[in-house]
Amino acid sequence: MADRAGVNQRTFFRHFPDKREVLFGGQDDLHQSLIASVIAEPDGTPPVDVLRNALLASTHVLEDNKEAGATRLRIIAETPALLERDLAKGAAMASALADALCGRGETRDAADLVGAVCWATFHHAAAQWIATPGRTLDSFVTDAFDLLSSSVNRSARSVL
Repeated sequence: MADRAGVNQRTFFRHFPDKREVLFGGQDDLHQSLIASVIAEPDGTPPVDVLRNALLASTHVLEDNKEAGATRLRIIAETPALLERDLAKGAAMASALADALCGRGETRDAADLVGAVCWATFHHAAAQWIATPGRTLDSFVTDAFDLLSSSVNRSARSVL
């Protein structure tokens, strides 16, 4: 793999702890963009809106690499060990979002729940975006959060 990248193995493994990490290389950029967006949200913004806005503000990270993202998802779907790693990285991203919400004053329980739900919503939107040509990731993220909101509101009305 180092040969294909045009570097020696020592240089390659300075950038990636192992060859599987190549598929997850852009996650640091996404993480940094998300956390910066969470921090930039005005005080008093509800936590779901904070994460929705942060995720929308960070779609450019994936938009710039759609072809690589499609290849990555296909490889991960075909490789159980990579699927496990993808799930672990998703859990770490949800946890980082929760930590950022805690930094804004949310309780740990609320932050963990909102972080997990919003990350799952984003992941759902991104998978649809990869599979559907002709629409922006923003539109899928917006639709997914609208669906989440309407589902929660419907459920709340049926309980009352």
